[in-house]
Amino acid sequence: MDGGGVGGGGGAYGAGKASGTFDAIVFAKKPQVILRVVSWLFSIIVFGCISSQGWEKDQCRYNGDANACGFGTVIGVLAFLGTMILLAVDAIFDNISGVQHRKYAVMADMGFSGTWTFFWFVCFCYLADTWRRTEVDDSEWGESGVEAAIVFSLFSVGTFAGLTALAVLRYRKGVTEQFTAGYEPDVLGAGPQSGGPAPYPSYATAEQDSADPFRKTDPYQPPPFGGQDQRQPPGDFRPVTY
Repeated sequence: MDGGGVGGGGGAYGAGKASGTFDAIVFAKKPQVILRVVSWLFSIIVFGCISSQGWEKDQCRYNGDANACGFGTVIGVLAFLGTMILLAVDAIFDNISGVQHRKYAVMADMGFSGTWTFFWFVCFCYLADTWRRTEVDDSEWGESGVEAAIVFSLFSVGTFAGLTALAVLRYRKGVTEQFTAGYEPDVLGAGPQSGGPAPYPSYATAEQDSADPFRKTDPYQPPPFGGQDQRQPPGDFRPVTY
């Protein structure tokens, strides 16, 4: 997959031709990069809050359900690692020269972001439901961290949904560019300015005689007496005319 699409003429899957250079400012302004950094921070907040304030005396603060704490921590850690990997892919994406490799990278982004959108929604519902049924003691220690994990799980649903939408748009754009690049008129040599071979001349057809409409003249037939030798004999001899 050339960086310039089919044949290397232009961009593919939302990026230009592979240039071998990295522009940090342009990279930081990309929408998927901004959303990915925000998602990365949200994942740190979720598993950090659960790990530091979600447990009290080896008991999960979410209604004593250890699975709730474990699930939120695992989802947050995996989101943290996956987001870092995809950020690295985003950094080198413009320098990937193969169109198929870019396609696989966008498909991986689309699959991971879509899957974690669902997981974050499940995590939010799970944590919110268990916290709703929890009897809060008078100490109120760690409540802010426990509630922050629930809130940022919900925020992560929005950021990962945005990443999924951007990945889908990049994938559709790349597929459309590949399709249109393979069927341009100039590629097929059908355009008048394509520089392709000139069309074959039409064959001559028999024409009707104006005096006899039922008689057709052959365009390849030589004129009468056209095959006779019309050269003058040598010398001053002239043929006698009667």
